[in-house]
Amino acid sequence: MREIRIIGDPVLRTTADPVTDFDRDLRRLIDEMFQAMYAVNGVGLAGPQIGVSRRLFVYDISGRKGHVINPRLAVDDPEEVLDEEGCLSVPDRRTGQPIYAPVARSAGVTVEGVDRLQRPVRIKARGSLARCFQHETEHLDGKLYVDRLPRNEARDIMLRA
Repeated sequence: MREIRIIGDPVLRTTADPVTDFDRDLRRLIDEMFQAMYAVNGVGLAGPQIGVSRRLFVYDISGRKGHVINPRLAVDDPEEVLDEEGCLSVPDRRTGQPIYAPVARSAGVTVEGVDRLQRPVRIKARGSLARCFQHETEHLDGKLYVDRLPRNEARDIMLRA
């Protein structure tokens, strides 16, 4: 089972490399990512969160399940929606559970990329699915949700993590 990397691990702050090999190892990696995500009751997981600096993520949220490789994200609706957000890579050190905070995200996005068979993927999303796509794509750019918080809120979370 792949271990979830937590804040402080340099892989979480590194821009992930594009996926170039679409082989059996990639298919196995995607399966392992789903397994790791489900083991901790997550709804999304990016490559860097399991120590793999590759541009891909998996998700299972709001009745939608899948994966996107080499994603590109476009904002369709820039209106910001404030909602609670947590991250498997930012757990409370006492409980091991994600620490939640209100985070503003765009209301609507479109993610494009490919799947494990290099077939095009294009998904328009709103609500929690849009939030998930934004969150996971930021992981691929070496960013965490705490980067979007006011400095004092981010500091409080970092003290708990």
